[in-house]
Amino acid sequence: MAPSASAPTREEEEEEQQQLEEELSVPSHHPSAPPDELFDISTTVDPSYVISLIRKLLPLDARNGEDEEDSGRGGENARVSAGEVVWEECGCVLWDLAANQTHAELMVQNLILEVLSAHLMVTQSVRVTEICLGIMGNLACHEVPMKRIVSTNGLISAIVDQLSLDDTQCLCEAFRLLSLGLQGSECRIWAEALQSEHILSRILWVTENTLNPQLIEKSVGLLLAMLESQKEVEHILLLPLMKLDLATVLVNLLAFEMSKLTNERIPERYSVLDVILRALEALCVIDGYSQEICSNKEFFQLVCDLIKFPDKVEVSNSCVTAGVIIANILSDVSDLASDLSQDLPFLQGLFDIFPFTSDELEARCALWSIIARLLVRVQEDEMSASGLRQYVFILLSKSDLIEDDLFDHQFDENKENESLATCGRRSNARTFALKRIISILNKWNSLKDSVEEKHVMEEHANDENIHRLLDCCHKHTVSGAE
Repeated sequence: MAPSASAPTREEEEEEQQQLEEELSVPSHHPSAPPDELFDISTTVDPSYVISLIRKLLPLDARNGEDEEDSGRGGENARVSAGEVVWEECGCVLWDLAANQTHAELMVQNLILEVLSAHLMVTQSVRVTEICLGIMGNLACHEVPMKRIVSTNGLISAIVDQLSLDDTQCLCEAFRLLSLGLQGSECRIWAEALQSEHILSRILWVTENTLNPQLIEKSVGLLLAMLESQKEVEHILLLPLMKLDLATVLVNLLAFEMSKLTNERIPERYSVLDVILRALEALCVIDGYSQEICSNKEFFQLVCDLIKFPDKVEVSNSCVTAGVIIANILSDVSDLASDLSQDLPFLQGLFDIFPFTSDELEARCALWSIIARLLVRVQEDEMSASGLRQYVFILLSKSDLIEDDLFDHQFDENKENESLATCGRRSNARTFALKRIISILNKWNSLKDSVEEKHVMEEHANDENIHRLLDCCHKHTVSGAE
């Protein structure tokens, strides 16, 4: 951000206030002067200083006297160049100030939205557009300024028009601002401004074709805001988005990011992967639309591959989201669990995710529900000793993770009971999974009496670990039943 100028003297403040009132008396597309009572607001920045910054953002024809003075000094080119520098510096200061609620309210009360709207409608500069959208994005984080944005005539339409630009930073700021709009109380107005096929097609085109990680994150963030917004937004936007193949766009993006994750490990892309998965998770649970995405085999394979990704610390949030998605898919398409039950690296990967779910009850419920679906398909009584040994080895190698999850969260029982509406039948999945673990370990113990199978057990059958895990499972199976 550009550095701010020194604070004005009292005489300068009074002069600037008078000039602002005079300069705002321009044709109707420029804002009129603010009433004096708007300055009665508590702020850490002198209100007159903020007004002076807003005045410097006025379009050039609203500052004729100042323009003529600059022209006399250095000519037209020098005037424009100097004016652009000053405009950008003041704009960046206001962009920063808008992050503070008190400053933001002061700014909208002193007509900054009218000034920014005037620029959006006429400017040819992408930098000016970016700063205007950035300021409004910060203003939109606060309730009162957001309501003023919505009520400012033609402003939302002008914001949406910026989606036709090809500048990455302008599009990032536009997507951010639109996302905030869809998350607020006036979300229906924003949704209606976005509902045309032309606009939605443009959003999806940018999302699918840009190679810039930040722009992918912001554009998918906008799609996520559409999917997670209120029901009325869903009714307005989701059907046309699905007709434009939203599901395929998101799966293609996931495939691209998984390829990047596997081959390059670029940290700046981790947040991109996370928001894509969150959007897919949201789509998976929307009635009437979930079947299309849940039946997508490529999508299911991709999230399973993420569960098996070895370096989970780097993408822990994404792995947790992938677990929740898989639980949702298996609840709709349970047959998929048959093949997964034989995928031992996948089972191992599920246990590896538990340390990242300490504060997420629903995610823990989801992981246990998947484990239960897998272990119920393990036929230990009909399995060879070598085959059973592989399952036992995984359970013992992950016994610390299992025990930590059970002991560390034993006081979550009341919380879990209160969250049945969220976890549904998954709240009982842990107990069922533990019973299956007990059965598998007991079957393995019974093989110790078989002399011919002893050589199979020598490497990994640690009696102490088996008994400790069995005791832990028994204890929490009983408490779960209660």
